Amino acid sequence: MPELPEVETVRRGLAPVMEGARIMRAEARRPDLRFPLPERFVERLAGRRIVALGRRAKYLLADLDDGAVLAMHLGMSGSFRIEAADGGSGAAPAEPVAGAAFHLPRGENRTHDHVVFHLEAGDGRALRIVFNDPRRFGYMTLFPRAEFAEHPHFRGLGIEPTGNALSGEALAARFRGKAAPLKAALLDQTIVAGLGNIYVCEALWRARLSPRRSAGSLVKTKGGPTLRLDALALHIRETIADAIEAGGSTLRDYRQADGALGYFQHRFAAYDREGEPCRHEGCRGIVARIVQSGRSTFFCPVCQR
Repeated sequence: MPELPEVETVRRGLAPVMEGARIMRAEARRPDLRFPLPERFVERLAGRRIVALGRRAKYLLADLDDGAVLAMHLGMSGSFRIEAADGGSGAAPAEPVAGAAFHLPRGENRTHDHVVFHLEAGDGRALRIVFNDPRRFGYMTLFPRAEFAEHPHFRGLGIEPTGNALSGEALAARFRGKAAPLKAALLDQTIVAGLGNIYVCEALWRARLSPRRSAGSLVKTKGGPTLRLDALALHIRETIADAIEAGGSTLRDYRQADGALGYFQHRFAAYDREGEPCRHEGCRGIVARIVQSGRSTFFCPVCQR
């Protein structure tokens, strides 16, 4: 499943053409994705202008000029592509869409094009944003922005790992008294929003912390963060920032909005490196794989303590 860096990369690719554009019409080619599409989905989007395209955790958020927000989740295999409206139904336009930060050639299997937004961009160009999802684990919902804080998908989400809000102090307040393994605590979306298996493994390797140690062991008796917890918060932020810069990680279905593959997977120091030497200087450990809560965890048992 795409994690936060992949979703943020897609947001940055779509924003230049979606922000300020008017949805002339929306096209739902099936009534549902993972869940049924919202009632009157097509009618409610028609004529609306996209004020801003944001992100919360692994969700893309399109704020509309009527005060509604269109929330979109990529699921396991969802992706967006940008097309010129005059491209027809055959081959992709020969040139990328001018002014778009990214451009994705049309998918090989258009039977999985489930939702199409027909846009008039701010400069008058006619564009299409196509949502393609072979596995149909993605979903979209539409609701008033005023209800965002209490919406079931968002009300319990934790700290974003992309800014200074994620600190040792913030983690200490949430880790205090927790006997759960550190890996499980970091995957808890009510603690840190948007972290997934890949980037937790990488951040823990950078921080030289074992995924098996208890989360509460990094909190001082009086509730403050240890130096190691302060360092972990920094490593999480840096890992996410590096992954976004690299365009995310491509393992199976993920592509950027221009069709390019992310390349952070070439920088993996722990994830999917079972049996390979640890890359920490001076460490003679070998990366091991264990299973925690049904997920593979990769770490160095020598230097991660």
